[in-house]
Amino acid sequence: MNTSTWQPPLIWRAALLLARGLVGLLARLEVTGDVPAHLRRGPLVLAANHISPFDPVVMAAACQTRGIAPRIMATAGLFRVPVFGAAMRHAGHIRVDRGTSAVHRALDDAATAVARGSVILIYPEGRIGLDPGMWPERGKTGAARLALVCAAPVIPVAQWGAHEVLPYRAPKGMLRGIARALWRRPVIRVHFGDPVGLDEITSANAGAARRATDRIIDALTDTLAPLRPDEPDLPRHVDPGRPSDPSRAHRRRSA
Repeated sequence: MNTSTWQPPLIWRAALLLARGLVGLLARLEVTGDVPAHLRRGPLVLAANHISPFDPVVMAAACQTRGIAPRIMATAGLFRVPVFGAAMRHAGHIRVDRGTSAVHRALDDAATAVARGSVILIYPEGRIGLDPGMWPERGKTGAARLALVCAAPVIPVAQWGAHEVLPYRAPKGMLRGIARALWRRPVIRVHFGDPVGLDEITSANAGAARRATDRIIDALTDTLAPLRPDEPDLPRHVDPGRPSDPSRAHRRRSA
């Protein structure tokens, strides 16, 4: 066995258990699908849709049910929070300085992590999506470039329901959202989909990252659809503080 293979530290394993308990307190978590046993310790890229500030907690809980301890690519602001930021660094998560020249360093750090056998969780949309129907937006190319450079498999992970726990503008409205969730205990569904086929796309080809990104978002959209069968157009739960931005709407590729 390669002794350099990354192992999740105790603080992260404990946090995964805590996340599962927290989600169980606020909602009813339903996790379907799975990750092949030989991929659970990496190298692997998990590509998830992003609909709420509560998503990372939901994804941690869902991954814990499948025996996965992913390293999360997260916005730099979280790493600047006292104590919490230090815990994030110690747990092995990867800082993303969006909108700065240092953003490319995150991809290098993630590639190194994948090469050491890590599972990386990334939100390919690059932000909490603002699509009016809350479907996955046109993605940024980071997840695809990471997968192509490392020749790592990509598994789409769709989730639905986290937006009913924490509002978009949290911490504003957070207490009200938590109180409502404690009373109603909404259903949060997470599904691990099938690996995305990227074998014929190589990073040397022109436009490879964009084609791979579109394929990942297509797969993520297809994985999400069965989780919201009675909400095909607009979400039933309306968050009045959530802005709408159709400019990054994703147009599915032709079959």
